[in-house]
Amino acid sequence: TTGAAGRAVRGRSGSQLLRDVIARGSGVLVFLGGLLVALRVAGLTTVALTVVGGTGVLGIILGIAFREISENLLASVFLSVQPPFRSGDLIQIENFTGYVQRLTVRATVLMTLDGNHVQVPNATVYKSVIRNYSSNPNRREDAIIGIGYDDVIADAQAVALKVLENHPAVLDHPEPWVLVDSLGPATVNLRVYFCLDVKLRRWLQVRSSDILLG
Repeated sequence: TTGAAGRAVRGRSGSQLLRDVIARGSGVLVFLGGLLVALRVAGLTTVALTVVGGTGVLGIILGIAFREISENLLASVFLSVQPPFRSGDLIQIENFTGYVQRLTVRATVLMTLDGNHVQVPNATVYKSVIRNYSSNPNRREDAIIGIGYDDVIADAQAVALKVLENHPAVLDHPEPWVLVDSLGPATVNLRVYFCLDVKLRRWLQVRSSDILLG
């Protein structure tokens, strides 16, 4: 029944996840309808009326689909109708940061920056603040550069600006800045501000001081 329902809704919905949810829901309804007919044919009209009356249906549904499962299922529908991210986007949900692999009926699968797969329940995803690093290709970053007290600050600023301006992923507008941030025990700390196009390079690579000043 679920397979037949899936074929029936194929092409009518653009989301594969939404088609799966509709197919499974239709399968449950067909199963309950068949159970009702079978009970009435068998002469168990009272049992059939109990099922139809709501208590039986509600008890069956709540007994099979626990509250957490129901929440995840509904959240997956909402995330499919108004998706806050796409496959391949780099997002942060609570303490998890990674690239979206897929959205299932139960969870959103991420690949973290260290290569691990994490499944975040869809109910958690729907309720959480989602930071999508890929929705806007222009990302603002900053980094600290330490120079010695014997170094000329203006020369260090000029070198850092030249590196930023020559980097292919760093944008010209808004222009990068190199400002004195603080005086450390052994270094003068300069903070560089720049915007980059994350479509051209991985933002973590561009942010690395080894790449910026190498």
